[in-house]
Amino acid sequence: MTTPDTQRPRPGSDILRTALRRNVGAMVSGTVLMGLYQAGETAFPIALGLIVEHTLQDRSLGSLALSIAGLAVIITTVSLSWRFGMRVLQKANTTEAHRWRVRVAECGLQPVARDVDLKSGEVLTIATEDADQTADIIEVVPLLISSLVAVLVAAVALGLADIRLGLLVIVGTVAILSILSVMSKRIGASTQEQQARVARAGAKVADLIIGLRPLHGFGGNHAAFRSYRKVSTEAKHQSITVAKVNGVYAGTALALNAVLAVAVTLTAGWLAFDGQITIGELVMAVGLAQFIMEPLKLFSEMPKYVMIARASAQRMALVLSAPQVATPGTQLPAAGGDLEIDCVRYGSLRKVKFRVSAGEFVAIAAYQPRAAADLASILAMNVPPGAYEGVVRVSGQELADLSIEAVREHLLVNPYDGEIFAGTLRTNIDPSGTSRTVPEAVEASMLTDVVALHREGLDYGVRDRGANLSGGQRQRLSLARALAADTDVLVLRDPTTAVDAVTEQLIARNIAKLRRGRTTLVLTSSPALLDAADRVLVLNDGVITAEDTHRNLLAKDEAYCSAVAR
Repeated sequence: MTTPDTQRPRPGSDILRTALRRNVGAMVSGTVLMGLYQAGETAFPIALGLIVEHTLQDRSLGSLALSIAGLAVIITTVSLSWRFGMRVLQKANTTEAHRWRVRVAECGLQPVARDVDLKSGEVLTIATEDADQTADIIEVVPLLISSLVAVLVAAVALGLADIRLGLLVIVGTVAILSILSVMSKRIGASTQEQQARVARAGAKVADLIIGLRPLHGFGGNHAAFRSYRKVSTEAKHQSITVAKVNGVYAGTALALNAVLAVAVTLTAGWLAFDGQITIGELVMAVGLAQFIMEPLKLFSEMPKYVMIARASAQRMALVLSAPQVATPGTQLPAAGGDLEIDCVRYGSLRKVKFRVSAGEFVAIAAYQPRAAADLASILAMNVPPGAYEGVVRVSGQELADLSIEAVREHLLVNPYDGEIFAGTLRTNIDPSGTSRTVPEAVEASMLTDVVALHREGLDYGVRDRGANLSGGQRQRLSLARALAADTDVLVLRDPTTAVDAVTEQLIARNIAKLRRGRTTLVLTSSPALLDAADRVLVLNDGVITAEDTHRNLLAKDEAYCSAVAR
C-alpha cells in the first residue's frame, strides 16, 4: 500500500532531514558518548599539565596516586564512550541505509511505474551506494558536534592559561573550516557526476550480461564491448578526478591542521620562555596541540561527507520523487469476465479490435513480433491508458478505471522471458506459498521431468536467473508459475519457444485442459497451441485480418500456412 509519505515529492534536502529526524534519539546518545570521548581525549594533556604543575612540585606519593587514578578514569571514559558511541551511531546508520534501500526498491516494485529516466543498473546503484552514503549523515552530525566539543574544551583550557592561545585555536579553526567548506562544494559536484557515470556503466554491464548470447549470435558483441569500454572509461576518468579533488582536500586539511598545531606549540613555547605561562601550562599546551590534530582532522572532513551525503540524497530523490506514469483507478474487476480490445492504436498496433469471451481459449498469431510485444505491454499495464488510443475492457470495465493491484490479481500477463529467482523450484512456482494448484501447474507445463531429475523434487535449488537450468526448463518453470497463479484471465506470450515439438504438443493440450472454463489468451506462432485454441486471430500489420480455427485457416489461408507451418 502506498503511504502519503511515498506519494509526495522528495528533494534531496528533504531526504536528509527525514533521516536526521527519525534518528534523533540515537544521534543524541551518540553525540553525548562521542562528546565524552573527545572531551576525555582533550582532558588527557590537560591532566598531564596539572600533574606537572602540582603533583611533582609537592613530591607527594598520595598526590601521584590520585593523579594516576585520575588518568585511569580518563582512559576508561575514552575507551567506553568510543565503543558504545560508535555502536549506537553505526547501528542507526545501517538501519537508516536499509530503510532507504527498501524505499527505492519499493518504488521499482509498485504496480504503477514511475517516470524515471534511469536504467535498472543505475537504480541498483542508487539503492545501494547512494543509500549508504546518504545514511552516513547519521554519523556525520554527532561526530561534527563531538569534534566541536573537543576544540572548544581545548580553546577554553588554553585560554585559561593565556587568552592568546585560546583565541589562536578559535580563529584558526574558523579559518580552516572556511577554506575547506569552499573546497567541499567541488567535491560534492564531482562526486555526484562520478556516481552518475558509475551507475551508467553498471547499467551497461547489466544490459550486456542479459543480451550476451544474442549478441554473440549475430556478431555484435565486439561493438557492445566497445560501447561499454567508452562508458567505463568515462567513469574511470571521473573517479580519478574525484580522487584528485579528495586528495587535495585531505592534503590541505592536514596541512592547515598541522600549521595550527605548530602555531599553538610555538606560541606556548614563546610564552613559557617569556615567563607568562608555567611549565605545567606549557606541557598542557604542547599536549593539546598534538591531541587537537585528531578532532580538527575529523572536524575538517565533515563538510566533505556532508556534500557527498547531499549528492547521494539528490540521486535518490530522482527515484523517490519521480511522478507515476499513470493515475490508477479504484474499481475492482468482476469475477470471471471477458477481455475486450476496442480500436487500440499503439506502436505497431493500428485499430486492433477483438473480444475474448469469458472461459474462452483464444490464440493470436502475430506475423510481426513487435505487434505481439506491444499488445502484451498494454495488457500487462506497462503502458498507461493515456499513452495509447482506444479502450481495453476487462469484464466490461475499462482498464483505466480499475485498480492496478486488483487487475493484476485478475489478469496475469506472463512474458516469454519471465524472470527466474534464486531459491527453489517451489518458491519460483508459488512465491507467496498460497497456490492450491502447484501439482497441476507442474504437470501441465511438463516440468515433471525436471522435478524427477532431482532427489529434492520441488525443493531443488535454483540459482539466480535460473543459471543451473536449461532454456527450456526455465521457460517451463515460468509457465508453471503462471498456471499456478490460477487467475481469471491469463495471457501467455510465446510460452513454448524453447521446448521440443513433442513436449510443445503435450503442453498445449495440458494448458487447454487445465484452463478450461477460464479466459485464456496466447500470443504465439506455435502450431500446437494454435490448434489447441478455440479460435485463432491473425494479427498482421497492426490489425486483425482473419479469424477462424487453426485447421480452417491452414486450409484456406496460404499466408497463414506459411507463417505458422514448421
